[in-house]
Amino acid sequence: MNATSFEAAPGPEATAEPGRIVLLTTSHRVAPGLLSWPAWQALHAADRVLCADGAHPQLPYLREAGIAVEEAAPSAQELVDACAGGRTVVVVATGEGEPALTDGLARLAGSGRVQMPELELLPASYDLPGARLLDLVQVMDRIRAECPWSSRQTHLGLAKYGIEEAYELVEAIEAGDREELREELGDVLLQVVFHARIAEEHPEAPFSIDDVAGGIVAKLIHRHPHVFGDETATTPEEVKEHWLRTKAVEKRRTSVTEGIPLGQPGLALAAKLHSRVRTAGLQVPLPQGDGIGYELLALAARAEAEGVDPEAALRAAARAYRDAIREVESGGSKQ
Repeated sequence: MNATSFEAAPGPEATAEPGRIVLLTTSHRVAPGLLSWPAWQALHAADRVLCADGAHPQLPYLREAGIAVEEAAPSAQELVDACAGGRTVVVVATGEGEPALTDGLARLAGSGRVQMPELELLPASYDLPGARLLDLVQVMDRIRAECPWSSRQTHLGLAKYGIEEAYELVEAIEAGDREELREELGDVLLQVVFHARIAEEHPEAPFSIDDVAGGIVAKLIHRHPHVFGDETATTPEEVKEHWLRTKAVEKRRTSVTEGIPLGQPGLALAAKLHSRVRTAGLQVPLPQGDGIGYELLALAARAEAEGVDPEAALRAAARAYRDAIREVESGGSKQ
């Protein structure tokens, strides 16, 4: 049977019982054939199993399991007729979820003129948390291959966008805008996936998004022995101690200044240096000199020691200054 014709072929007892329709949905983010037990039970118990898409990825696995699947796209009325006599028909939904069929069934039910079969929506596989990340990887792969701009980008060419997106994320956080925060997190995530996709093409040292994820997973597990191991930590300070100790073993650095990016904003750089010195218990006096730079260094060190992010504090003050400017501008325009 093909998807253009359908025969209900009801027997003489067809009108006795309305039967049952099972709309079976699956996720393309889960490997085909990995279906729930209720789904397999419904498939094996069904009188007929239908699917409009002959190339549906589940079909080879269903047929291997002994399920006879008909390639058919019945109308709502034809499907209702096929259930008459107490029959159960399972419809393996396509990626769109069969909206035309479900709309037609709703219209029939609303008409009041048709004895409707029982209708069940049965999810056969579910998306796990993080499943939509698979969609992002697939979309990025296609964009990299087909987009004239994206296909020519390099790590170096994208670097500036990573900085911009990070700043926009911080701005959304400080503004408390939840919708903006969600969007900016997506933009930062895009940078990660984009760079990982480019890295796959390196001729000598390629790596993929799976390598990136695997690396950070291993790092998180190793640096949280109080969660994944036998260590104990009951306070944030103890957690930080574990983190710094395991990080020191991993990096084997000869100086506390190693790993501090010198290209970051000046206040953040000064605060990070002071944090490393203070955490290591080193006694390093601040250098003395003339000029605003040394004064800012001292202020940044003081802020860090008091648990204040000097960059965030300065941005907050700058926003207040911006608002004051706008207020003056607004008042001046009314005069």
